[in-house]
Amino acid sequence: MSISDAEDRVTDGTVWDQFCDELKDAGKIIRSAKAPQDSFNQAEGYRYLSRLLRGGLESFLEFRDPLFPELRCGAHETIKLGADNPDNRYESATVSPAHEYRITGLRGSVDYLGISTIINKYASGGTMEVTGHIDARQMELGPNGELEIIVSRTEQPGNWLPMGEATNSITVRQTFQDRVNEVPAAMKIERIGAKDDRPKPLTAEKLERGLLGAAMFVKGSATLFESWSESFLPTLNELPAADQDYCQSIGGDPNIFYFHSAWQLEDDEVYIIEAPEIPECQTWNFQLDNWWMESLDYRHHTIHINKHTAHYESDGSVRIVVSHTDPGVPNWVETAGHNMGTMCWRWIGAQQHPLLKTRVAKLAELK
Repeated sequence: MSISDAEDRVTDGTVWDQFCDELKDAGKIIRSAKAPQDSFNQAEGYRYLSRLLRGGLESFLEFRDPLFPELRCGAHETIKLGADNPDNRYESATVSPAHEYRITGLRGSVDYLGISTIINKYASGGTMEVTGHIDARQMELGPNGELEIIVSRTEQPGNWLPMGEATNSITVRQTFQDRVNEVPAAMKIERIGAKDDRPKPLTAEKLERGLLGAAMFVKGSATLFESWSESFLPTLNELPAADQDYCQSIGGDPNIFYFHSAWQLEDDEVYIIEAPEIPECQTWNFQLDNWWMESLDYRHHTIHINKHTAHYESDGSVRIVVSHTDPGVPNWVETAGHNMGTMCWRWIGAQQHPLLKTRVAKLAELK
């Protein structure tokens, strides 16, 4: 399609109408047959679409130029997707393998810092393949934690983050054990060779691509994770090891081993997770999510436990108790008003990945 075609579609309103039609169609995902149909979970589902839309508009319309990349936080307390980790700060930037980039900044004291180049296909309901990765353990740092990383197709001396021929984005994960006292890494990205040039004004073609890209991101992401939630139903209230290849194909960190499943509890029930063995690892955590694979509200509820916050038994094991009300035992994870959802356990930077024991019990039995 020519540029003049895009101009015509903008001026006659076709682009906006198509954008709205795609968003309307996304509502069908929330009404999927196996998704919970009660008003509470449906309300969260439609809010989820609104959150994806906010993230999609920023990604596809506001920060889409690989000539002028910016690291921005695209998943946080009110934009959630794909079992977002409450211990994480996520950042991303649009890049192109036709260019080279420089990331500079300060390492900080955050427990884990990992940076990946990826091929993000969420807008098509597809994958998020990692094409290169580097974490802080591999980085050469200055005396005060200064860092500089070159992002390129061809290998570079020092800290090098590879890109592939189809790389279109960079993802940064900062994983905290203690958010209060750890200092986050502070970084910026720039295109190598950029001088005094500035972004060009908005065009009809850019608007069309951005709006429709955002709408497809909403539909693609919601479809991907709703389907994944449905796949957990055969292991309801169990917590088995996930398909690690699949986790990596949709954007998982290469240093993380994942456990995923679904949970459901009656008002008088609790869910008990036992980790008899805690391996040597950078960190680990468990979190509770809703059906749409959004982490529950960790601003106002304790919905996750990690290596730093956990209470350990005398033998080094850990027991986590998920319940609707305070059971009066350590490592309580709140359901925050939910009776069902999904959940995730991560071993981060571990060489061994011990399995977990789970069971459902009555709250009265636990007390």
